[in-house]
Amino acid sequence: MNELAQQIKFILQQYPKRFVAGLGAILLGTGVTAFGVAPLEAQISDLPVQQVVEQVPHAALAAQLSAAPAATGSPAELQAPVPFVLFRTDVTRRNDTVQSLLQRLGVSDSAALQFLRSHPDAAVLMRGPAGKLVRAETDDDQRLLRLSVRWLPSNQADTYQRLLIERSGNGFVARIDQGQSQRSVRVASGAIRSTLFAATEAADLPDLVASQLADIFSGQIDFRRDLQRGDSFRVVYEAIEAEGELLRYGRLLSAEFVNKGRPHQVLWFEAPGQPGAYFTFDGDSTRRAFLASPLEFSRISSGFGLRFHPVTGLRRPHLGVDFPAPIGTPVRSVGDGVVKFAGSQRGFGNVVFIQHRNNIVTVYAHLHRIDVRQGQSVAQSQYIGQVGCTGVCTGPHVHFEYRLNGIHRDPLLLVAEGGGSAPLSAAVRPAFQQAAADMKQKLAAASTLVQASAQ
Repeated sequence: MNELAQQIKFILQQYPKRFVAGLGAILLGTGVTAFGVAPLEAQISDLPVQQVVEQVPHAALAAQLSAAPAATGSPAELQAPVPFVLFRTDVTRRNDTVQSLLQRLGVSDSAALQFLRSHPDAAVLMRGPAGKLVRAETDDDQRLLRLSVRWLPSNQADTYQRLLIERSGNGFVARIDQGQSQRSVRVASGAIRSTLFAATEAADLPDLVASQLADIFSGQIDFRRDLQRGDSFRVVYEAIEAEGELLRYGRLLSAEFVNKGRPHQVLWFEAPGQPGAYFTFDGDSTRRAFLASPLEFSRISSGFGLRFHPVTGLRRPHLGVDFPAPIGTPVRSVGDGVVKFAGSQRGFGNVVFIQHRNNIVTVYAHLHRIDVRQGQSVAQSQYIGQVGCTGVCTGPHVHFEYRLNGIHRDPLLLVAEGGGSAPLSAAVRPAFQQAAADMKQKLAAASTLVQASAQ
């Protein structure tokens, strides 16, 4: 019976159409109107099952094993596990200590901690500005095997410095060397839904590049009052890398901002033997004598004019603009000039006065720290101190003033009233036009990206 069931099933599987046609012919020929088919699966499930296990070696591995000489080590040596190494990468932060950095990197090694605290070469890890790229290699006991620290000594440097610390026996060795950094070009685009900061964040645009975007167009666009929903931007910017890892983001190379339907376009151009600057695609300089804010990316907490003083409660003139930020945030000079005063003054606390051309003076008050001295020349965007809350102050911010011929003016007018730079000369026009054509292509590539939205 089982053999018959197997034959019928085979016919059904191999010739289903012929079987159905033959069955129909039989029914039509004999006038049978009802029939039954015995279930076959019950008998099939009763069939014996046998499991076959066969080892099939990988062809390439088998070839290697056959070609390799006879092993001379012990079985324990041949079966020893591959050493476990875990890699972690982070950047140094403003308030870091050696211990807090090692904890973030997953290092639990008292010997490494002591070495980093005491070795003179390792001192560069915590020295200078934050943002150094740190890569740690640890074993499965969280002991440090290797630590690599890379950073750029200056914004214009083409080489990076590297601190390398490696385990050697029961201790560590350290050395400092340098390497050639690589610069790559990246593009991004975004659309305004609420604020510029929200849009750049949604577009994954680095803060450093976003602040440059705001600075460049601050003379044409008031980002606090003129932005509209649907405005858009496209940018081309630098990324500076070392050994395939990002060190930091660099200069904004080109940008387009469409505000109220009107496009504003710029590109960075550096003529031979001349300092670089931003120009329109027609060759007109966009460099303003002054920046709009002493902070790279900011908001206003108190404007220029009459107000109720937050400490005395009296209504009195506020002769500057307040920009709130966390303590330690870098404060920059808004224009080229000479430090007229750097020290402490009663209500201002730690304060810096900078003398600019055309009898313009700018003031930066309530600083946590001062990084310049009286008589020192400073350039536009140069850091002069850090945000603080010294003097008469209710919270960390920088109080910024603009004085023209000794008279206080609204600091928000400084960009428009400060003037600009000279246009390109005819001698460098061909090189500029070639650079402009290249940047137009890159901006076109940025426009193909899905525009980011900031709700």
